[in-house]
Amino acid sequence: MDINLDLAGRRVLVFGGPRPARRVLARYLAAGATVYLATTPVDGRTPDRPHPEVRPVEYPHFPHGWRDLVSAVDLVVLVDVSVATDGIVSDACATARVWLSRERAAAVAPLGRVSLVGGGPGDVGLLTLAARRALRDADVVYHDRLGPTDRLADWCPGAELVDVGKTPGHHAVPQAEIERMLVASARDGRTVVRLKGGDPFVFGRGGEEVIACRAAGIPVTVIPGVSSAISVPAAAGIPVTHRDVSRIFTVLSGHAPLSDAELAHLVGLDGTIVVLMGIGTLPHLAGGLARHGMTAGMPVAIIEQGYSTRQRTTITSLGEVATVAGTLGVRSPAVLVFGEVVRLAQQDDTAAVELMRSAAELADLG
Repeated sequence: MDINLDLAGRRVLVFGGPRPARRVLARYLAAGATVYLATTPVDGRTPDRPHPEVRPVEYPHFPHGWRDLVSAVDLVVLVDVSVATDGIVSDACATARVWLSRERAAAVAPLGRVSLVGGGPGDVGLLTLAARRALRDADVVYHDRLGPTDRLADWCPGAELVDVGKTPGHHAVPQAEIERMLVASARDGRTVVRLKGGDPFVFGRGGEEVIACRAAGIPVTVIPGVSSAISVPAAAGIPVTHRDVSRIFTVLSGHAPLSDAELAHLVGLDGTIVVLMGIGTLPHLAGGLARHGMTAGMPVAIIEQGYSTRQRTTITSLGEVATVAGTLGVRSPAVLVFGEVVRLAQQDDTAAVELMRSAAELADLG
């Protein structure tokens, strides 16, 4: 059922066990519906409700009561019910002329699972189909600040959304605590998504989270994302490799200063250098590359807020980049590109923004 329909105030009756139907119930509650769950009494009592706002109703005794039950609501939803129940409810809905929908059950294993999902550089159009499916099925989403989060309530309605994002120099939720939360939620039988910006395995600490889940015996899956290391330069018209210009590129974290040996190796490779999280250490990096032989005229690009309407691309040179960045007040998130490929840059960001908008429109159509 497309819950983009206006269901506010509508009465929805769900047939199915509380656990397999939990995502369906959460979605309809999030859409503003009044939700009822048809349950079978166990040992003379009604089972616990999966959500305090869900209203339990008992299955009617066969063959009476089915038409009266479905006639009292606007929509009936079947989730993993028996063939017999499906037939009876279908007939009752047809007679009462009430809408009927069949929806997929949520996982019911005693142990949940974790999916590490790459959200790309932030533009919703670059979120993969696999990522969207994982979000749709999630009971809880632990997300970062750089991932695509503006529409999470639409993509996984009713799921618990937990912000565990970090800002430069400030980790509100320590990494060890994030790992503990992932494991604890999965041990509760929940379907967990860890949503990250870019790709989980490119400076996203995804490897640590996989190790933590495996150590705890939690099933874990990695869904790759579009890395900002490649996509953000592309948004500025910069290919990280180009025939007869650069046949190698290196991606590095600028979070901590590089050693002299590392700087010398980078210059010796004579390829493209892409730096993530490098604004704070830019003067050290630029000075070190120059000291080890990179020419002062080597072009450098600073792409801020890639794939957003605030994207700004600054083209300068190695000798001037630290001064220019300070004068312009360059801020994170930004991607730095050092190399001859920067000469191919499309300096008008309008086309990149239009590409971002087109991708978003295609994602909505899908």
